[in-house]
Amino acid sequence: MKNEYIPFTIEKQKRIALIAHDGKKSELVSWCKKNKKILQQHFLCGTGTTAKLIAENTGLPVKGYNSGPLGGDQQIGAKIVEGRIDLVIFFSDPLEAQPHDPDVKALLRIAQVYDIPMANNRSTADFIITSSYMNTEYVHEVINFNKNIESRVNAMMK
Repeated sequence: MKNEYIPFTIEKQKRIALIAHDGKKSELVSWCKKNKKILQQHFLCGTGTTAKLIAENTGLPVKGYNSGPLGGDQQIGAKIVEGRIDLVIFFSDPLEAQPHDPDVKALLRIAQVYDIPMANNRSTADFIITSSYMNTEYVHEVINFNKNIESRVNAMMK
């Protein structure tokens, strides 16, 4: 299939989603404090409680969406689809069952589909935030969704 992938540019100023399960919120707040100098150069957003905790404890401006269980994870996923989020920092708690686990899985899936860098723990977040790509544009290839739809429609019409 010709043009199966298209180039997509992540700008120098990143749009970063900050999310954490309840058991990891304090860890994410601590991580944000440690990385405040880097984070303040970017646009930050997050799910409800997490965004509020980060903003109140770090002084960083964080646009808050709904709480995860109330649709915040889906709002973040929609922003990824719209090309309005470049990076996801999601401190998930693997030892605690989450009532909104299907929403979390959908968010993780959509980040993978759109080839969005994503950290699920502190060490991965540290690697990403200190990467040279944080200070420059980054061009990567994503699936050409229009071509994908066209191919699927043509296959169904046969």
